[in-house]
Order: sequence, then C-alpha cells, then structure tokens
Amino acid sequence: MPRSRRSPRRARLQELLVERRRAAGLTQAELAERLNRPQSFVSKYETGERRLDVVEFLEVAEALMTSPAELLVELCRLPG
Repeated sequence: MPRSRRSPRRARLQELLVERRRAAGLTQAELAERLNRPQSFVSKYETGERRLDVVEFLEVAEALMTSPAELLVELCRLPG
C-alpha cells in the first residue's frame, strides 16, 4: 500500500488536530510548549509535512486534553 500524505484519513486527522487545538484556545506555540517541542513540530504535523507516530499522537491528544480514542473513532468513519 503506498504511503500518501494526501489520504482522506490523513487530511481528516490534520483537520481534527487543528480543530481540537483551536477549541482548546491554544496557539501552535502554546501547544508546542506543553509538548516540550518547538512550534515547528506542531506546524509540520498540522500541515502534513510530518507524520506523527503512535506515541506522539497520544502525547498530542493528552496535551489537547482530548481522547485519542474519540479521534480514532472519527477517523474510522472515513474510507481508507
């Protein structure tokens, strides 16, 4: 299976993470501070330039005070 940055699920994950960050009232810099990462880390995964591994995904969800399971359920509603 080809690894595409442009799959519907990848695009939706990016949207969900941006939506959750904004709903939490956080800037990219503020979220990055919570993650002990540079702001560019947040920017890159939000724009699709970078992928998150599973552990990073869990850390981001925790920093956003959202359930990783809820995010995954939302992603599973889309075709591969």
